[in-house]
Amino acid sequence: MKQNETLTGPRLAALTGKYIGAHVSASPGVSHSPAAALAIGAGAFALFTRNPSRWTSKPISDKEAAAFRSACAEAGYVADAILPHDSYLINLGSPDPEKLAKSREAFADELARCSQLGLTKLNFHPGSHLGELEPEACLDLIAESINLALESSQGVKAVIENTAGQGSNLGFSFAQIGRIIAGVNDKSRVGVCIDTCHAFAAGYDLVSEDGYRAMWDEFDREIGASYLAGMHINDSKKGLGSRVDRHAPLGEGTIGLDFFRRLVTDPRTDGVPLILETPDESRWAEEIALLYSFVLPSDMASTI
Repeated sequence: MKQNETLTGPRLAALTGKYIGAHVSASPGVSHSPAAALAIGAGAFALFTRNPSRWTSKPISDKEAAAFRSACAEAGYVADAILPHDSYLINLGSPDPEKLAKSREAFADELARCSQLGLTKLNFHPGSHLGELEPEACLDLIAESINLALESSQGVKAVIENTAGQGSNLGFSFAQIGRIIAGVNDKSRVGVCIDTCHAFAAGYDLVSEDGYRAMWDEFDREIGASYLAGMHINDSKKGLGSRVDRHAPLGEGTIGLDFFRRLVTDPRTDGVPLILETPDESRWAEEIALLYSFVLPSDMASTI
């Protein structure tokens, strides 16, 4: 590295093996998201490939898809460092047949968009029983929905995000996610994204060293270490086991900064996207630099 050289996010990712970034805007088109990530020093990024609040969105043109792939290559973002997120409307465990069908159609479209963009993962919330199904039946329905989507697509991994357990949302325990994965036929195309705020709200003690080890032990036991495909890096405004999903800036919530230092220096998090969804996007560059400072030698921290 040249003296006084400022390291870009992708360069930091290559040097450290840590894909640290944030969920950036894809407006006015997905091809603009790599530049948005580069501007905040991100070594990774997440994005929506379609409007997350609508059931339908206009297709991505071949020109826009090519521009996205070109922008990623020029900036240095590899597919493994990008974790797109699906629409908030999708419920793959919906007890309503019409909404289930719409969810499955939208999810299949999300997978197709990822494939068109050259991406290899799609992050999603598993689903909700809405008080009308037994949790186990809903989990099995989610697995069935994933199977249908994977059968009609190729090359993209369905990445299940843990939830805080708010309302009737499922996937708040690793055992529940493990049950979904057990029902997926092609296990090479399913993974897990751990949201730190959600895990804490669901009752996983991330603050103490013993609690941290216990979380990973349970993940290994109920799911399997090889299924980790990404993480959402958020502090929490609410306490342990609150079942309330409220993100806080790093170090300003009830989890605290020591956990995030422990997490990013853990070899388990090498090579998977570590995506900020903290509430103040004006601080993302600062938070990304902070996380990278935990894994860089002290004499290189000033180059961020």
